[in-house]
Amino acid sequence: MIAALGNRLGAAKLDRLILLGPPLAFILLLFLVPLAQVIWGSFFTPGFTMAHYARIWNTPVYLQVFWRTLYVAFCTTGICVLLGYAAAMFLAQCGPRMRQYLMLCVVIPFFLSMLIRNYIWMALLQRSGLINRYLLEWGVIDKPLALMYNEFGMLVTMANMLLPYTIFPILSSLLAIPPELHNASASLGANRLRSFFRITLPLSMPGVAAGGLLVFIVALGFFITPALVGGPKQMMISNLIDFNVREVLNWPFAFALANVLLWGTLVIYYFHVRLVEGRGTRAGMP
Repeated sequence: MIAALGNRLGAAKLDRLILLGPPLAFILLLFLVPLAQVIWGSFFTPGFTMAHYARIWNTPVYLQVFWRTLYVAFCTTGICVLLGYAAAMFLAQCGPRMRQYLMLCVVIPFFLSMLIRNYIWMALLQRSGLINRYLLEWGVIDKPLALMYNEFGMLVTMANMLLPYTIFPILSSLLAIPPELHNASASLGANRLRSFFRITLPLSMPGVAAGGLLVFIVALGFFITPALVGGPKQMMISNLIDFNVREVLNWPFAFALANVLLWGTLVIYYFHVRLVEGRGTRAGMP
């Protein structure tokens, strides 16, 4: 009997290995190997050197680009979390059929290329675009507003593209809250605002944290929107890496920039996980 059980366990391990083998090989060949080359190329050119990392630290313009990238990512995350929470609350209060139709409207923009969506926003935000045209016709403004090639236009466009990444995790958390909790809160005399801050918001924080982290990580690596809508003055790390790769052909320095962005993202992710685990432990979650 023990031998039969061992054979079953061995067969189960073999089945898992067969199923996981191709995905693991794909990740190893197309992600880990290039990543190792990027890390190696930033330190060995061909001999060992820290000059590229020292250049990042000692050049104020590169540090400014890093800070701008973090600032834009944080602002985009804040906008998406606020708007995404409001949209998720509305979807959670809708009926199942209506919710399906509205969620389809949220998903449909993903069917369009990101480049096309950027061009659509450029048509809306430029000085002769639809927004300025209608505002001028209605007499709201006397001259076109500068809505593009600045931080405002970049944040609006990035928030629009990344908003669904916060709606779905928050919606899942809201739908997982038992309705009995709200009924019990109301029976104890709590109004809707108090019930929201004492029940809904704390229980939906895992979805907020997941959606916010996803938006923040994606926003750190945004390339097309800063290049098209933001303009040269709103350069982010991805644009700086592209400039060093295609324009000046300084691949080792581009590798160093990419590594700093990667390890910075991993550090932020680590603290995010520790924070979420700490909140779960204090709340008595397993």
